[in-house]
Amino acid sequence: MHPAPTPAAPALGGSRWHTFPATGTVLTAHQFLTATEPLLQGIIDDNALTSADGEVLEEQIRATLALGTRETSLTLRVGPDSAPAARELAAQAETIGRELASWATETLERLLTDRIPLPAGPLVVRSHCYGHLLTPAAADLLRGSRGGPVTMQLYNEWLHQVVLLRDALLPFTNWQDVPLTVTPTGLRHTEAARDAFLTELLVRQIRHTSIVDFARHVVTDTSGPDGYGFAAAGGTVLPAVLDQPPLTAPRYLLTWRPDPAAVEPATYVVETSDYYAAPRTLVEDLPPATTPAGPLTARRVPGPTTDEVRTAVIEVTDGSTTAVHVDLGQALRGHRFAHRPEPATYDASTSDALAGDTPASDTPAGDVPVYDAPSEGSPSTADVWAALRAPGMVWTQARDTTLDATGESDLVVLALLGRLYPENVTVRPAGLQATRMAAGAASGPSRLMVSVDPPVTGGLDDHDA
Repeated sequence: MHPAPTPAAPALGGSRWHTFPATGTVLTAHQFLTATEPLLQGIIDDNALTSADGEVLEEQIRATLALGTRETSLTLRVGPDSAPAARELAAQAETIGRELASWATETLERLLTDRIPLPAGPLVVRSHCYGHLLTPAAADLLRGSRGGPVTMQLYNEWLHQVVLLRDALLPFTNWQDVPLTVTPTGLRHTEAARDAFLTELLVRQIRHTSIVDFARHVVTDTSGPDGYGFAAAGGTVLPAVLDQPPLTAPRYLLTWRPDPAAVEPATYVVETSDYYAAPRTLVEDLPPATTPAGPLTARRVPGPTTDEVRTAVIEVTDGSTTAVHVDLGQALRGHRFAHRPEPATYDASTSDALAGDTPASDTPAGDVPVYDAPSEGSPSTADVWAALRAPGMVWTQARDTTLDATGESDLVVLALLGRLYPENVTVRPAGLQATRMAAGAASGPSRLMVSVDPPVTGGLDDHDA
């Protein structure tokens, strides 16, 4: 009995420039860029490129992936007054773009001297143009006397796939580790979701749910209900602050966390979509501070999945049988909305300026947290454990109140932010003095100020139960 013949490598050409299976596959960013090498090799072969020509294409990919260039593929301009999400995503685009351009440069230099074989001879593909602008030197090389339709379409497809890769990775802090769903069209299946994501980013203050939705398309090639994160086969995607100090963690970016136990899809949703409707407790009505039975500890506890939707809580205990539960979605919302000082102001001995961010993209119309005019009376303090145990959400309309959370874990601080009514809440390092905005700021609840430890590297006392 003769063994089954080994399948021949699929012929490349037409719309096929790779050997991905028809059902799709999962690749990391570096693996996907490696998979695009046949396109670059086809360009080199068709145009007999030299090392000098390689420099032209290297300049092109850097210009395409950079921000603020004539050839940029992402016309995102940010400044000090830009929304936090735009600033975070712009920084991501710069960082990821530089790294991808570096990888691409290394690949091109290698292929110029160490050719990879292409099945079935010269590679010719049909690539639908996406309108990426070329540098004058690249346009001359690819479309001039030495170039032509074959070279141009090979390069167009490669360039567009790299741009799609950069954009697909924007939501993720650990973008090099994210498992990307790749189909027979490479990453072109993300185009519709990408267009919706970038349109919202460029024309308005993008919502956190929109970032999550795009991230879900990238990882699973599916959509779902609005939420603050999701579980997919092999892991979860949740906000980055769950692994970082609330004082310095990104507000809007997400982190992919591998989890072999995650097998069913689920969207994490907030328990109360409209926090205006939640009951409230005045900070002045909290009971006097009491000594907890022990140090406060916290962990994340996800709820059951029903119709592919779940909630989760942060469970905080004081070493006794007493435990409080704070909705994780509200805690993450509180973190996004909180005012925070700029890193340059962490040295309280040199500065007392405080910078605030306006979370208008996540809040109902008219709910724009602002610094209040000076309140009457001297600042007061409130007990963290009492605030965590309070019914509903804690707020004040009387005077500034500080809650001293120094010494508490990052997850306890996050739970506290979920218990405070998220209007004019400030998180600041202990010892940093705050100043007011100019007189005439809109009226509203006075600030609740959460004092935390200065930024340090530390772990969280949490796990998924």
